[in-house]
Amino acid sequence: MSLFAPAACPRLVVKVGSALLVDAGGAIRRDWLGGLIADIAERHAAGQQVIVVSSGAIALGARRLGLPKGGRASLEDAQAAAATGQIALSGAWAELLGDRGLTAAQLLVTLDDLEQRRRYLNVAATLGRLLTLGVVPVVNENDSVATEEIRFGDNDRLAARVGQAANADGVVLLSDIDGLYDRNPTHDPDARFIERVERIDAAVEAMADTRSASGMGSGGMVSKVQAARIATAAGAHLAIASGRVERPLSRFADSGRGTVFVARPAQPARKAWLQGRLVAGGTIHIDAGAAAALQDGRSLLPAGATRVEGRFARGDLVMILDEAGQPVARGLSEYDAEEAVRIVGRRSDELEAILGHAPRTALVHRNHMVVA
Repeated sequence: MSLFAPAACPRLVVKVGSALLVDAGGAIRRDWLGGLIADIAERHAAGQQVIVVSSGAIALGARRLGLPKGGRASLEDAQAAAATGQIALSGAWAELLGDRGLTAAQLLVTLDDLEQRRRYLNVAATLGRLLTLGVVPVVNENDSVATEEIRFGDNDRLAARVGQAANADGVVLLSDIDGLYDRNPTHDPDARFIERVERIDAAVEAMADTRSASGMGSGGMVSKVQAARIATAAGAHLAIASGRVERPLSRFADSGRGTVFVARPAQPARKAWLQGRLVAGGTIHIDAGAAAALQDGRSLLPAGATRVEGRFARGDLVMILDEAGQPVARGLSEYDAEEAVRIVGRRSDELEAILGHAPRTALVHRNHMVVA
Protein backbone atom coordinates (compact mmCIF):
# COMPACT_ATOMS: atom_id res chain seq x y z
CA MET A 1 0.00 0.00 0.00
CA SER A 2 1.15 3.58 -0.53
CA LEU A 3 -0.26 6.45 1.49
CA PHE A 4 1.38 8.92 -0.87
CA ALA A 5 0.32 7.65 -4.29
CA PRO A 6 -2.77 9.61 -5.38
CA ALA A 7 -4.19 6.60 -7.19
CA ALA A 8 -3.99 4.48 -4.04
CA CYS A 9 -4.77 7.26 -1.57
CA PRO A 10 -6.59 10.17 -3.21
CA ARG A 11 -7.32 11.88 0.11
CA LEU A 12 -4.83 12.03 2.99
CA VAL A 13 -4.95 13.44 6.53
CA VAL A 14 -1.64 14.53 8.10
CA LYS A 15 -1.54 15.17 11.84
CA VAL A 16 1.21 17.35 13.33
CA GLY A 17 1.84 17.34 17.08
CA SER A 18 2.81 20.26 19.30
CA ALA A 19 6.29 18.91 20.03
CA LEU A 20 7.12 18.95 16.31
CA LEU A 21 5.65 22.35 15.52
CA VAL A 22 6.64 24.36 18.60
CA ASP A 23 10.12 24.53 20.16
CA ALA A 24 10.88 24.43 23.88
CA GLY A 25 10.69 28.22 24.06
CA GLY A 26 7.18 28.29 22.62
CA ALA A 27 8.04 29.50 19.12
CA ILE A 28 7.00 27.96 15.81
CA ARG A 29 9.73 25.87 14.19
CA ARG A 30 9.33 27.66 10.86
CA ASP A 31 12.16 25.90 9.00
CA TRP A 32 10.78 22.47 9.89
CA LEU A 33 7.23 23.55 9.07
CA GLY A 34 8.41 24.93 5.74
CA GLY A 35 9.86 21.51 4.89
CA LEU A 36 6.62 19.76 5.76
CA ILE A 37 4.66 22.23 3.64
CA ALA A 38 7.05 21.55 0.75
CA ASP A 39 6.07 17.88 1.12
CA ILE A 40 2.38 18.79 1.17
CA ALA A 41 2.79 20.98 -1.92
CA GLU A 42 4.41 18.05 -3.76
CA ARG A 43 1.53 15.76 -2.81
CA HIS A 44 -0.97 18.42 -3.89
CA ALA A 45 0.77 18.90 -7.25
CA ALA A 46 0.67 15.14 -7.79
CA GLY A 47 -3.12 15.21 -7.42
CA GLN A 48 -3.49 14.15 -3.81
CA GLN A 49 -5.91 16.08 -1.58
CA VAL A 50 -4.40 16.80 1.84
CA ILE A 51 -6.02 17.78 5.13
CA VAL A 52 -3.82 18.94 8.01
CA VAL A 53 -4.70 18.41 11.67
CA SER A 54 -2.40 20.73 13.57
CA SER A 55 -1.71 21.02 17.29
CA GLY A 56 0.24 23.87 18.81
CA ALA A 57 -2.26 26.60 19.72
CA ILE A 58 -1.99 26.16 23.49
CA ALA A 59 1.81 25.95 23.43
CA LEU A 60 2.07 29.10 21.31
CA GLY A 61 -0.48 31.04 23.34
CA ALA A 62 1.09 30.11 26.65
CA ARG A 63 4.37 31.70 25.58
CA ARG A 64 2.70 34.92 24.47
CA LEU A 65 0.67 35.20 27.67
CA GLY A 66 3.47 34.07 30.00
CA LEU A 67 1.36 31.26 31.45
CA PRO A 68 2.95 28.53 33.62
CA LYS A 69 3.10 24.83 32.76
CA GLY A 70 2.74 25.48 29.05
CA GLY A 71 -0.74 26.91 29.55
CA ARG A 72 -2.08 23.72 31.09
CA ALA A 73 -2.13 24.72 34.76
CA SER A 74 -5.91 25.09 34.59
CA LEU A 75 -8.76 24.78 32.11
CA GLU A 76 -9.10 28.57 32.03
CA ASP A 77 -5.41 28.98 31.19
CA ALA A 78 -5.64 26.37 28.43
CA GLN A 79 -8.69 28.09 26.92
CA ALA A 80 -7.01 31.51 27.02
CA ALA A 81 -3.78 30.13 25.57
CA ALA A 82 -5.67 28.35 22.79
CA ALA A 83 -7.61 31.48 21.85
CA THR A 84 -4.38 33.49 21.68
CA GLY A 85 -2.18 30.88 20.05
CA GLN A 86 -4.65 29.82 17.37
CA ILE A 87 -4.22 33.15 15.55
CA ALA A 88 -0.46 32.67 15.35
CA LEU A 89 -0.81 29.02 14.38
CA SER A 90 -3.29 29.67 11.58
CA GLY A 91 -1.26 32.62 10.36
CA ALA A 92 1.87 30.51 10.03
CA TRP A 93 0.07 27.78 8.09
CA ALA A 94 -1.63 30.30 5.80
CA GLU A 95 1.61 32.20 5.12
CA LEU A 96 3.80 29.19 4.39
CA LEU A 97 1.16 27.39 2.34
CA GLY A 98 0.61 30.64 0.45
CA ASP A 99 4.33 30.78 -0.33
CA ARG A 100 3.79 27.49 -2.18
CA GLY A 101 0.77 28.81 -4.04
CA LEU A 102 -1.73 26.98 -1.83
CA THR A 103 -4.77 28.38 -0.06
CA ALA A 104 -5.30 27.43 3.58
CA ALA A 105 -8.63 27.23 5.41
CA GLN A 106 -9.07 27.05 9.18
CA LEU A 107 -11.61 24.67 10.68
CA LEU A 108 -11.99 24.50 14.47
CA VAL A 109 -14.13 21.69 15.83
CA THR A 110 -15.24 20.35 19.19
CA LEU A 111 -15.96 16.80 20.22
CA ASP A 112 -19.69 17.48 19.96
CA ASP A 113 -19.28 18.59 16.34
CA LEU A 114 -18.26 15.03 15.45
CA GLU A 115 -20.38 13.15 18.00
CA GLN A 116 -23.70 14.72 16.93
CA ARG A 117 -24.77 13.26 13.60
CA ARG A 118 -26.12 16.44 11.97
CA ARG A 119 -23.07 18.49 12.94
CA TYR A 120 -20.79 15.67 11.82
CA LEU A 121 -22.42 15.77 8.38
CA ASN A 122 -21.89 19.55 8.28
CA VAL A 123 -18.19 19.09 9.01
CA ALA A 124 -18.00 16.42 6.30
CA ALA A 125 -19.69 18.69 3.76
CA THR A 126 -17.39 21.62 4.56
CA LEU A 127 -14.25 19.49 4.23
CA GLY A 128 -15.47 17.99 0.98
CA ARG A 129 -16.19 21.36 -0.57
CA LEU A 130 -12.85 22.86 0.50
CA LEU A 131 -10.97 19.93 -1.01
CA THR A 132 -12.81 20.14 -4.32
CA LEU A 133 -11.83 23.83 -4.43
CA GLY A 134 -8.16 22.90 -4.09
CA VAL A 135 -7.86 24.29 -0.56
CA VAL A 136 -5.74 22.74 2.23
CA PRO A 137 -7.96 22.61 5.36
CA VAL A 138 -6.06 23.07 8.62
CA VAL A 139 -8.10 21.55 11.47
CA ASN A 140 -7.66 21.81 15.22
CA GLU A 141 -9.77 21.17 18.28
CA ASN A 142 -11.46 24.36 19.45
CA ASP A 143 -9.74 24.32 22.83
CA SER A 144 -10.91 27.84 23.63
CA VAL A 145 -14.43 26.53 24.27
CA ALA A 146 -13.80 22.82 24.98
CA THR A 147 -14.24 21.56 28.54
CA GLU A 148 -12.44 18.79 30.37
CA GLU A 149 -15.56 16.63 30.16
CA ILE A 150 -16.33 17.19 26.47
CA ARG A 151 -13.15 17.28 24.42
CA PHE A 152 -10.90 15.02 22.38
CA GLY A 153 -7.89 15.91 24.49
CA ASP A 154 -5.50 14.74 21.79
CA ASN A 155 -5.31 15.33 18.06
CA ASP A 156 -4.57 11.70 17.18
CA ARG A 157 -8.18 10.67 17.58
CA LEU A 158 -9.32 13.97 16.10
CA ALA A 159 -7.27 13.22 12.97
CA ALA A 160 -8.90 9.81 12.66
CA ARG A 161 -12.37 11.28 13.05
CA VAL A 162 -11.60 14.02 10.54
CA GLY A 163 -10.37 11.34 8.15
CA GLN A 164 -13.61 9.46 8.65
CA ALA A 165 -15.73 12.58 8.06
CA ALA A 166 -13.74 13.46 4.93
CA ASN A 167 -13.85 9.88 3.62
CA ALA A 168 -10.04 9.88 3.56
CA ASP A 169 -8.08 6.87 2.37
CA GLY A 170 -5.14 7.36 4.71
CA VAL A 171 -4.07 9.10 7.92
CA VAL A 172 -0.46 9.86 8.87
CA LEU A 173 0.34 10.72 12.48
CA LEU A 174 3.68 12.55 12.56
CA SER A 175 5.02 11.88 16.01
CA ASP A 176 8.00 12.23 18.32
CA ILE A 177 8.46 8.47 17.91
CA ASP A 178 8.80 6.56 14.64
CA GLY A 179 6.12 3.94 15.25
CA LEU A 180 4.77 1.25 17.54
CA TYR A 181 7.10 -0.94 19.58
CA ASP A 182 6.23 -4.00 21.63
CA ARG A 183 7.63 -2.13 24.68
CA ASN A 184 8.54 1.46 25.40
CA PRO A 185 11.88 1.94 23.58
CA THR A 186 12.79 4.84 25.86
CA HIS A 187 13.04 2.43 28.77
CA ASP A 188 13.92 -0.82 26.99
CA PRO A 189 16.62 -0.81 24.27
CA ASP A 190 15.54 -4.31 23.22
CA ALA A 191 12.04 -3.17 22.29
CA ARG A 192 10.92 -4.61 18.95
CA PHE A 193 9.64 -2.29 16.22
CA ILE A 194 6.26 -3.23 14.68
CA GLU A 195 6.07 -2.40 10.98
CA ARG A 196 2.55 -3.55 10.16
CA VAL A 197 -0.60 -4.24 12.16
CA GLU A 198 -3.32 -6.20 10.40
CA ARG A 199 -5.68 -6.34 13.38
CA ILE A 200 -5.86 -4.32 16.59
CA ASP A 201 -6.31 -6.84 19.38
CA ALA A 202 -5.50 -6.99 23.08
CA ALA A 203 -1.85 -7.79 22.36
CA VAL A 204 -1.46 -4.65 20.23
CA GLU A 205 -3.23 -2.50 22.79
CA ALA A 206 -0.89 -3.84 25.49
CA MET A 207 2.09 -2.47 23.54
CA ALA A 208 0.82 1.11 23.82
CA ASP A 209 2.27 3.50 26.35
CA THR A 210 0.37 6.50 27.69
CA ARG A 211 3.43 8.73 27.91
CA SER A 212 4.47 11.18 25.23
CA ALA A 213 8.23 11.28 24.76
CA SER A 214 8.29 15.07 24.65
CA GLY A 215 5.99 15.88 27.53
CA MET A 216 4.56 18.73 25.38
CA GLY A 217 1.80 16.83 23.62
CA SER A 218 -1.40 15.55 25.20
CA GLY A 219 -1.41 12.15 23.53
CA GLY A 220 0.69 9.01 23.74
CA MET A 221 0.77 5.65 22.04
CA VAL A 222 -2.57 4.72 23.57
CA SER A 223 -4.28 7.59 21.75
CA LYS A 224 -2.54 6.61 18.51
CA VAL A 225 -3.78 3.02 18.72
CA GLN A 226 -7.27 4.32 19.50
CA ALA A 227 -7.00 6.58 16.45
CA ALA A 228 -5.92 3.59 14.36
CA ARG A 229 -8.99 1.68 15.49
CA ILE A 230 -11.25 4.55 14.35
CA ALA A 231 -9.48 5.08 11.03
CA THR A 232 -9.17 1.44 10.02
CA ALA A 233 -12.82 0.76 10.86
CA ALA A 234 -13.70 3.57 8.45
CA GLY A 235 -11.66 1.95 5.68
CA ALA A 236 -8.53 4.15 5.97
CA HIS A 237 -4.96 3.02 6.56
CA LEU A 238 -3.23 4.80 9.43
CA ALA A 239 0.52 5.25 9.79
CA ILE A 240 2.66 6.45 12.68
CA ALA A 241 5.91 8.00 11.48
CA SER A 242 8.66 10.17 12.89
CA GLY A 243 8.31 13.91 12.49
CA ARG A 244 11.73 14.54 14.01
CA VAL A 245 13.32 14.74 10.58
CA GLU A 246 13.35 17.31 7.81
CA ARG A 247 10.74 16.71 5.09
CA PRO A 248 9.01 13.99 7.17
CA LEU A 249 6.48 12.89 4.54
CA SER A 250 9.21 12.46 1.91
CA ARG A 251 11.38 10.60 4.40
CA PHE A 252 8.56 8.24 5.29
CA ALA A 253 7.70 7.64 1.63
CA ASP A 254 11.34 6.91 0.77
CA SER A 255 12.32 4.82 3.79
CA GLY A 256 9.04 3.16 4.73
CA ARG A 257 10.07 3.53 8.37
CA GLY A 258 6.86 3.68 10.34
CA THR A 259 4.03 1.52 11.60
CA VAL A 260 1.08 1.01 9.27
CA PHE A 261 -2.29 -0.13 10.61
CA VAL A 262 -4.11 -1.78 7.73
CA ALA A 263 -7.63 -0.65 6.89
CA ARG A 264 -10.55 -2.99 7.39
CA PRO A 265 -13.32 -3.24 4.78
CA ALA A 266 -15.23 0.03 4.97
CA GLN A 267 -18.56 -0.09 6.80
CA PRO A 268 -21.67 1.83 5.77
CA ALA A 269 -21.18 5.51 6.59
CA ARG A 270 -23.57 5.63 9.54
CA LYS A 271 -22.04 2.54 11.14
CA ALA A 272 -18.53 3.90 10.62
CA TRP A 273 -19.63 7.08 12.41
CA LEU A 274 -20.99 4.99 15.28
CA GLN A 275 -17.73 3.04 15.46
CA GLY A 276 -15.77 6.26 15.81
CA ARG A 277 -17.89 7.91 18.48
CA LEU A 278 -16.03 8.45 21.73
CA VAL A 279 -18.65 9.42 24.32
CA ALA A 280 -21.16 6.84 25.57
CA GLY A 281 -24.06 7.74 27.81
CA GLY A 282 -24.22 4.35 29.50
CA THR A 283 -23.41 0.66 29.51
CA ILE A 284 -25.53 -2.45 28.96
CA HIS A 285 -24.14 -5.76 30.24
CA ILE A 286 -25.30 -8.90 28.45
CA ASP A 287 -25.16 -12.67 28.88
CA ALA A 288 -23.23 -15.16 26.75
CA GLY A 289 -26.23 -16.01 24.59
CA ALA A 290 -26.82 -12.38 23.69
CA ALA A 291 -23.12 -11.87 22.95
CA ALA A 292 -23.22 -14.77 20.50
CA ALA A 293 -26.38 -13.38 18.90
CA LEU A 294 -24.76 -9.98 18.34
CA GLN A 295 -21.79 -11.63 16.67
CA ASP A 296 -24.29 -13.28 14.32
CA GLY A 297 -25.66 -9.87 13.34
CA ARG A 298 -28.79 -9.86 15.48
CA SER A 299 -30.31 -7.08 17.58
CA LEU A 300 -29.93 -6.91 21.35
CA LEU A 301 -33.21 -7.94 22.99
CA PRO A 302 -34.06 -7.06 26.61
CA ALA A 303 -33.99 -10.75 27.57
CA GLY A 304 -30.26 -10.91 26.89
CA ALA A 305 -29.37 -7.91 29.07
CA THR A 306 -28.28 -8.43 32.67
CA ARG A 307 -27.53 -4.93 33.94
CA VAL A 308 -27.78 -1.29 32.84
CA GLU A 309 -25.52 1.53 34.03
CA GLY A 310 -25.46 5.26 33.35
CA ARG A 311 -27.91 7.98 32.42
CA PHE A 312 -28.98 8.11 28.79
CA ALA A 313 -31.93 9.00 26.63
CA ARG A 314 -33.39 7.11 23.71
CA GLY A 315 -31.01 7.51 20.77
CA ASP A 316 -27.90 7.98 22.92
CA LEU A 317 -24.83 5.85 22.38
CA VAL A 318 -24.35 2.93 24.79
CA MET A 319 -21.53 0.43 25.17
CA ILE A 320 -22.48 -3.25 25.27
CA LEU A 321 -20.24 -5.46 27.42
CA ASP A 322 -20.10 -9.24 27.84
CA GLU A 323 -19.99 -11.20 31.11
CA ALA A 324 -16.25 -10.54 31.43
CA GLY A 325 -16.74 -6.81 31.00
CA GLN A 326 -15.23 -6.79 27.53
CA PRO A 327 -16.74 -4.63 24.75
CA VAL A 328 -18.96 -6.59 22.37
CA ALA A 329 -20.65 -3.75 20.50
CA ARG A 330 -21.83 -0.17 20.66
CA GLY A 331 -25.07 1.28 19.44
CA LEU A 332 -27.95 3.69 19.89
CA SER A 333 -30.36 2.73 22.63
CA GLU A 334 -34.04 2.29 21.74
CA TYR A 335 -34.98 3.14 25.35
CA ASP A 336 -33.94 5.68 27.95
CA ALA A 337 -31.99 4.41 30.96
CA GLU A 338 -34.98 4.31 33.32
CA GLU A 339 -37.04 2.14 30.96
CA ALA A 340 -34.04 -0.02 30.09
CA VAL A 341 -33.49 -0.83 33.78
CA ARG A 342 -37.12 -1.93 34.10
CA ILE A 343 -37.02 -4.37 31.18
CA VAL A 344 -33.60 -5.96 31.69
CA GLY A 345 -33.88 -9.73 31.41
CA ARG A 346 -37.53 -9.64 30.40
CA ARG A 347 -39.17 -11.44 27.46
CA SER A 348 -40.62 -9.41 24.63
CA ASP A 349 -44.18 -10.46 25.47
CA GLU A 350 -43.79 -8.95 28.98
CA LEU A 351 -42.68 -5.47 27.93
CA GLU A 352 -46.06 -3.84 27.28
CA ALA A 353 -47.35 -4.78 30.71
CA ILE A 354 -44.19 -3.43 32.36
CA LEU A 355 -43.95 -0.15 30.45
CA GLY A 356 -47.65 0.56 29.85
CA HIS A 357 -47.21 1.15 26.13
CA ALA A 358 -46.50 -0.81 22.99
CA PRO A 359 -42.75 -1.46 23.21
CA ARG A 360 -39.99 -1.55 20.65
CA THR A 361 -38.74 -5.11 20.29
CA ALA A 362 -35.01 -4.41 20.55
CA LEU A 363 -33.05 -2.71 23.29
CA VAL A 364 -30.45 -1.84 20.64
CA HIS A 365 -31.39 -2.56 17.03
CA ARG A 366 -28.81 -4.14 14.71
CA ASN A 367 -29.25 -1.31 12.18
CA HIS A 368 -27.96 1.14 14.80
CA MET A 369 -25.16 -1.03 16.17
CA VAL A 370 -21.58 -1.91 15.38
CA VAL A 371 -19.94 -5.03 16.74
CA ALA A 372 -16.44 -4.73 18.18
